[in-house]
Amino acid sequence: MEKVPVTEGRTTFFAPVQDENAAFPPGSAPIFYNRRMEANRDATVLYLSVVQPSDYLDAMGAMGARGLRVAHEVGIPVTVNDISPAAAAEIRENAGRVGGEIEVTCMDANALMSTRRFDAVDLDPFGTPAPFTDAACRSAKRFLCVTATDTAPLCGAHLKAGMRRYFARPMNTEYHREVGLRILLGFVAREMVKYDRGITPIFCFAHEHFVRLNLRVWGRVKNADQTMARIGYVMQCPHCFYREEQAGMLPETATCPSCGAVLRPIGPLWLGAVNDAETLGAMVERLPAMGLGTETYLSRLLPLLAEELPTASFYDYHRVAQRLRASPPAIDVVINRLRDAGYQATRTHYEGTGIRTDAPLSVLEEAITRRD
Repeated sequence: MEKVPVTEGRTTFFAPVQDENAAFPPGSAPIFYNRRMEANRDATVLYLSVVQPSDYLDAMGAMGARGLRVAHEVGIPVTVNDISPAAAAEIRENAGRVGGEIEVTCMDANALMSTRRFDAVDLDPFGTPAPFTDAACRSAKRFLCVTATDTAPLCGAHLKAGMRRYFARPMNTEYHREVGLRILLGFVAREMVKYDRGITPIFCFAHEHFVRLNLRVWGRVKNADQTMARIGYVMQCPHCFYREEQAGMLPETATCPSCGAVLRPIGPLWLGAVNDAETLGAMVERLPAMGLGTETYLSRLLPLLAEELPTASFYDYHRVAQRLRASPPAIDVVINRLRDAGYQATRTHYEGTGIRTDAPLSVLEEAITRRD
């Protein structure tokens, strides 16, 4: 197997040569390694360097890039697992070069997580994490990290697949990427509370083809109940941009005050904040010293996440303007008009033309169409 050296952050390892002319180059190599996920791995290394778990499991390591980097750059004990003997052998070889306290196992991920516990557990499968989430919730002591790359089912483009995997009904709205993140988060929350444990989202975001959750796990029934209180629905009008949030495990019928249509429930999903500003602030401070390849991207992302309002949806104000047959002003103009009217408003990381606000739809429409 021909291999080439790869450097991410401060870690160098060897990965199999890929066919760059293939439709999906990572799939052309005998062992999976996706260069496009470097931002995800960089974010993980930065996050773990701040929260400092006592140990860490990379449950589906493939080439082991994430676990190797955590061991080398964060300096904590790491277990890297993969069900493939060939992958496990390559991880061991790279671990010998990288150094650090690295254990390599070759097991079914669910079997491993059902028999051992780790301070931090990381799920990064190819596709959906749904089949592994229950075991991960039992295995994680304080931190749980989850990546999903099946964004089409999560966001509503493949409706039946999303319903089967996550026991929720998505909808392909203009804020579909946020729907995907919140449905995944709601699913993980429901898997966790079965064990009388709760979660707090610390650092959650969507980028390109993946959704990433970094969660704090808490014991005790009261924390499970607090987590349950964050489950609910976005009730979306099928004919206009009106939507409202509704807490609870089952949606109640509601109608649109703008056009009278029956609102359609999206969920169950997570309502409320999905990031912790204090942790993000610590990550921003640490970022320049980490030597990460995606530092520029993360330096833009983290302050934006810290600023975002905890609403469960956002408005694409260009689409609202198009419906109103209006020429949209600059986004900062609209945001300032909303703030001047006494409402909160921020940008969102999901969409460059997205506005998060607690203002009614009518106020947003007036802020877009006003000429002064």
